[in-house]
Amino acid sequence: MVFDTAVTRKLGIGIPVVQGGLQWVAYAELAAAVSNAGGLGIINALTQPDPETLKKEIRKTRSLTKYPFGVNLTLLPSLNPPDYPAFAQAIIDEDVKIVETAGNSPGPIIKQLKNAGITIIHKATTVRHAKAAIRLGVDILSIDGFECAGHVGESDIASLILNSRARQELGSTPFIASGGFADGYGLMAALSLGAAGINMGTRFMATVEAPIHINVKQSIVDGDEHQTTLILRRWKNTSRMFSNNMTAKAIEIESSSKTGEFSEIAPVVSGVWGKEVLEHGDIQRGVWYAGQVMGLIHDIPTVAELLKRIEREANEVLANLRHSVAAKSKL
Repeated sequence: MVFDTAVTRKLGIGIPVVQGGLQWVAYAELAAAVSNAGGLGIINALTQPDPETLKKEIRKTRSLTKYPFGVNLTLLPSLNPPDYPAFAQAIIDEDVKIVETAGNSPGPIIKQLKNAGITIIHKATTVRHAKAAIRLGVDILSIDGFECAGHVGESDIASLILNSRARQELGSTPFIASGGFADGYGLMAALSLGAAGINMGTRFMATVEAPIHINVKQSIVDGDEHQTTLILRRWKNTSRMFSNNMTAKAIEIESSSKTGEFSEIAPVVSGVWGKEVLEHGDIQRGVWYAGQVMGLIHDIPTVAELLKRIEREANEVLANLRHSVAAKSKL
């Protein structure tokens, strides 16, 4: 199948599949593998300790692929927020053409990046936020359904409804469906809803090239759609995580805290422990992101094998639909 969507055309990719900007996962090796296989690979800016190190990671990615790739820059509540403008400037200095933004009050960063001629993909969990991003000048929306890993928003709208609403409301701005996608069947479902492609995060974690411990990958394969927990709702930062001892502890603190001070739960949900999980493989050590799409993941292929499979499955869906319509017309 030859894909020709607004996303493939605008991003210069062959398959309308964008890799999630996964914290502590989206390094050069994974991003390059996705881009080399025909999708859009993404490296995570804030996985790097500072803007200069991000520049090195961008150069490393460029040395591993000749195809388009992007950088994720997410603006989220933090006790010690990073220097977002400096990270954005590092991206500009390295002549990156595509940036995925997400999070709170992205206007100044989007303006900084747009002034440099960068194509912006912005993640949104509601149509209202998507429309606000369009007014800021973003080029593509990534519409995140409630099934997704990580920051799910506060509206609890699943991908089936949210993407259909995006089709109805977003006009000519193309969008990518995110949350619950892992295969060619999901890709074709997203295209039928009006999306121009899909974003996959958890699915790419369970690939050979994902630079994380095999225990984490195997936990995703062994897990199912029931193996996630929502935490931090009390602080309006609702996040979907892999269910483990630490998410259970977080829920206990969240429900029993008398003060509601974030400092009570901060040590439990610290990204430091999540990073240790990904590096060393003790899946109970900290909280780490995973989506309900785990239920659809049953192996650990290479990225190239995965994207070839997605193409094959998409062809199967198209053939089945044609057969169904043809059979119906004969009745």
